[in-house]
Amino acid sequence: MKIRNTKEESPTSKDDRLIFLVSTAQQKLRTYLKNAMSEAGVTITPAQSGILFLLKRKNGQTMSELTQVLSIDNSTLTGLVDRLERAGFVKRNAGMADRRASHVFITDRGSDEIERARSVIRRVNEKIKTGFTESEIEAFRKILQSFFVRFGAHPSGEASDGG
Repeated sequence: MKIRNTKEESPTSKDDRLIFLVSTAQQKLRTYLKNAMSEAGVTITPAQSGILFLLKRKNGQTMSELTQVLSIDNSTLTGLVDRLERAGFVKRNAGMADRRASHVFITDRGSDEIERARSVIRRVNEKIKTGFTESEIEAFRKILQSFFVRFGAHPSGEASDGG
């Protein structure tokens, strides 16, 4: 008769479930940020904020450029931009050279909204760093950035203008 080990791991034991930990942390952070933005009266979502940050940096980007930088598929971006456009935060225009290429422009209302979001995102970013040394934060940043190289995501972090 084989007896299973039912001993539970202590909270301080090593947890090598890295995918689970990263995924769970991402979900908790996304929920926390979404709630913090909502409580501050920001009406866009964290995903929509990435689009607006990119457009603040370089207005008039094509949908293809945005999907590439954000590492999301066309249908996901289309839905996000549709909602931003309905809310008056962006507008779309067909390209002059290629009418099939839709360019996205941030509106004044979108610029105001992303500035409100920026302050919340910076505050949450500071909360993430609280309790860690600068060298620990740099090590964490290095680990996160290594994901872009190892797993093919866009390494520039261009959408992360919020802090």
